[in-house]
Amino acid sequence: MTASISLACARRLERLLRTAAFILAAVLAPVAHADEGIIRSAEVVPGDGGYVLNADIDFTLNPRLADAVNRGVALFFTTELVIERPRWYWFDRVEVERSLDYRLSYHAITRSYRLSIGSLHQSLDTLEAAVLTMQRVRNWHIAESAALEAGVVYDVALRFRLDTSKLPKPFQVTALGSRDWNLGTDWRRWIFQPGTPGLQ
Repeated sequence: MTASISLACARRLERLLRTAAFILAAVLAPVAHADEGIIRSAEVVPGDGGYVLNADIDFTLNPRLADAVNRGVALFFTTELVIERPRWYWFDRVEVERSLDYRLSYHAITRSYRLSIGSLHQSLDTLEAAVLTMQRVRNWHIAESAALEAGVVYDVALRFRLDTSKLPKPFQVTALGSRDWNLGTDWRRWIFQPGTPGLQ
């Protein structure tokens, strides 16, 4: 009797563990897929009356995303930056929080790709050229000089991702949990001290 109860409990536990493993795999799969891109280099340097960011981001549009653009669906991307001041006695304080937004679309009449970066717009002949433009962030003004205190060491975090929240509603539903629509990078983290070169 005791042996049969123990066996039943063991089988039940095994089923629970298998179910938990399946759920965990389902949850982590999209997250792992989001690591398709990588930030190769990033730095904060003085410039433009304050501080600017330069970065090189390595990513590719998978066939699903490329096909969506070529069929007339606009894709939205964002580069997100956070600069925090560490505090030993409390939570770190966010000093700078910025985002650089991109809108990529295809115009069938002119057979060109239109890339909007903030309020700037440009037309490009190929999808590859549009992607290359997004991969190179140069002289992005992120803060005034007074926003960061000289001699203080700050924590900087940067990432790039596809912003599915701005897609048309039907595509938002499709993108939910889909690996093909989960393009992005991990956060790239480094320290920066005004008055010294940023660590790469």
